[in-house]
Amino acid sequence: MADAVNPSDTSSTTAHLLASLDPLLRQWLPRQRWFAGKGRPVTGFTPVAVTELLPTDGRLGLLHLLLRVHQPTAPGGAPHPGDCYQLLIGVREALPPRLAPALIGHVTEGPLAGRTVYEALHDPRPAEVLLEALRTQARIGGLRFERDQGQEIREGLVARLMTGEQSNSSVVYGDTFILKLLRRVVPGVNPDLELPLALAREGCARVPAPTAWLRTELGAQTYVLAVLQPFVSGAADGWELALGQLAKGEDFTAEARALGRATAEVHTALARALPTVALGHAQLGPLADGMTERLTAAAQAVPALRPYEPGLRSSFEALARLADEGRTWTAQRVHGDLHLGQCLRSPSGQWSLIDFEGEPARPLAERRLPQPPARDIAGMLRSFDYAAHSATPPAPDWAHACRAAYCSGYAEVTGRDPRTDPVLLRAFETDKAIYEVVYEARHRPDWLPVPLAAVRRLATSDPTRPAPETHP
Repeated sequence: MADAVNPSDTSSTTAHLLASLDPLLRQWLPRQRWFAGKGRPVTGFTPVAVTELLPTDGRLGLLHLLLRVHQPTAPGGAPHPGDCYQLLIGVREALPPRLAPALIGHVTEGPLAGRTVYEALHDPRPAEVLLEALRTQARIGGLRFERDQGQEIREGLVARLMTGEQSNSSVVYGDTFILKLLRRVVPGVNPDLELPLALAREGCARVPAPTAWLRTELGAQTYVLAVLQPFVSGAADGWELALGQLAKGEDFTAEARALGRATAEVHTALARALPTVALGHAQLGPLADGMTERLTAAAQAVPALRPYEPGLRSSFEALARLADEGRTWTAQRVHGDLHLGQCLRSPSGQWSLIDFEGEPARPLAERRLPQPPARDIAGMLRSFDYAAHSATPPAPDWAHACRAAYCSGYAEVTGRDPRTDPVLLRAFETDKAIYEVVYEARHRPDWLPVPLAAVRRLATSDPTRPAPETHP
C-alpha cells in the first residue's frame, strides 16, 4: 500500500491526476444515488486528501479521494464551500465485463493516461483491501483504520457490494460484517459511530456493536469515513417485511409491538449512556418556531398544502402554549431518522435498529443535539402510514392497528405511553408530514397523496388530544 499524495502541492502528481479525472467525475458523480447535489452542474473539485491504497502503476490500483465538489449556489441560497465526498477509485488497464456497471471512464492524459477508472466497491479485491486494513489497524497517509480489539476479524472474507444504497454505500464481507462507507462527509463526531459505541458500552443488544472504523484527521478536524459492524445474516428489512405482510393480508401488530419495545430499549440505553437535558420555555419556543417556519416555507412551495396551513399551525401553537405555561420535557440522544427501513428483524425474530447517522441533509451539530424521544416515535408512526398507503387499496385500518401496537410496546418497556403526551407527539408527527409533502412534491409526485392524507387528519382535529385515525 502506498502513502498519501500531498494535495496542497498544486505542481505535484496530484494536480495532474485530478485534472485528468475532472471531466470524467463531472459526468459520473451526478448519476450516483448518493450524490446530494442533483439538479445543479458540477463546476469543479478541490482536493481535500488523496491517498494511494494500491499502486496505480500496477495491474490493479486503488485511490482513496476526499474531494470538495463545487456547484452553483441555488437561487436565493447562501454561498456554500461545496460538499466533501469520499470516493474509492479503482484503476485497471481494462474492465472485465462483470465490472462494466462500475465504469467511470477512460483516462486520456496525466499519470493514469491509457488506464480505465471505475467505482472500486463493485470489485471484491479493492473492497477486501479495506477490510484487511481494518483488521491490521493500518495507517496509510492520513487514514486511520481502527478496531475493537474484543472482536475478531477473520482473513479471507469475500466482499460484495449491496445494491439500493441511498446516501451511503455498504459492502458485506462473507455474511459476517457489513461496512458502511459514508459518501458525503463532514468534520466532527459522527453519530453513526458515536451512538452504537455508546449503546455497546451499555450492553444494548438492539444495535450491532461497531467492530472497526475508518477516520482521518485533517488539520484539527476529525472525519469519520466508514463503520464496520456485524452483519445480521438472513435479516428482513422492516419496510419490506411490512409490505409483504400487507400484500398477503396478514396482521403486523405483533411485529409493531416488538418494534415499540426495541425502540424503547434503545432510548432507555441512550439515556443511561449519554447526558439528558430538560427542555423548558427557552428551548421549546425556538423548537415550535422552527416547525412553524418550515410549515410556512412548505406551503409556499406546495400549493396543495395551503388549505391545511391554519390547522397544522395549531399543532405548533399548542406546543408553544404548553411551553409558556412552564411545561418541560426531557431530551436525550435519539436515532434521529427512525422508520421501518432502519429496522432489521433477525431469523430468530429479534429486532435491531441501524443507521444512526440521522437525517444527512441536516447539519452534524443539529443531528447530535438531544431531542425528545417523541421525534423517533413520530417517525415510526409516519412509516406505518406510508406502508399502509403503499398497498392497493390503501389500508388505513392496518396503519391504525400498527401505530397503537407500537406505542403499547414502547410503554411496556418505559412505563410511558407516547399517546399520553399528545401535544408533543402530534407536533413532531405534523412536522414530519410537512417534510414528506415537500419531498414527494419535488421527487415523487405520485406519492403526494400519502402525506396529504395525514395532513388532512392532523389539520382537522384537536391538537391537545391524540389524533384520530380516519380514512383518507
